[in-house]
Amino acid sequence: MVMSSPGEPFGNTWPAGNSGPAGNPGPAGGLGDGIGGFGAIFEQAQKMQAAMVAAQRELAEARVDGSAGGGLVTATVNGGGELVALTISPKAVDPEDTETLADLVLAAVRDATTNAHKLAEEKMAGVTGGLGGMLGGGLPGLPGGIPGLGG
Repeated sequence: MVMSSPGEPFGNTWPAGNSGPAGNPGPAGGLGDGIGGFGAIFEQAQKMQAAMVAAQRELAEARVDGSAGGGLVTATVNGGGELVALTISPKAVDPEDTETLADLVLAAVRDATTNAHKLAEEKMAGVTGGLGGMLGGGLPGLPGGIPGLGG
C-alpha cells in the first residue's frame, strides 16, 4: 500500500489494478486500473453516439402528417419539423374568407410539427434509454436540445 501525501483527495492510494484493504476497491471506486476502466464506458458512449446518428438520419428522412378542418388541409413535415408539403382541398378555398384558410393551414402545420416532435422523442428515447430528459429536456440537434450545444 502506498500512502498519499497530505492534502491529496484520497487518504490512501493503491497501485493500479489492486484492491485496498479487506478487498475494498481502490480510489478509482472499483473502475479497474486507471484509464482502462473507462474503456468500457467510452465504448458504450461510442455505440450510443452511433445509434443517435442513425436515429437522426431516420428522422431526417421521416415524413409526418398533420391535418385540420377534417382533412381539408394536410401538412407534411420531416422528422426535424421542417414543412415539406402542403395539400389544400378545393373545398377549403373560399375567396371571400381567406382568413379561415390561413387558420386551417397554421393548424395543420402545428399538428404535423407536434407529431414530428413526438416521433423524435420516441426514437431518441429508445436510443438514449430516457437520458434525454436528464440532459436538459433534449439532445443536441433535436427539438429541446441543450442550449449552446446545437439544440
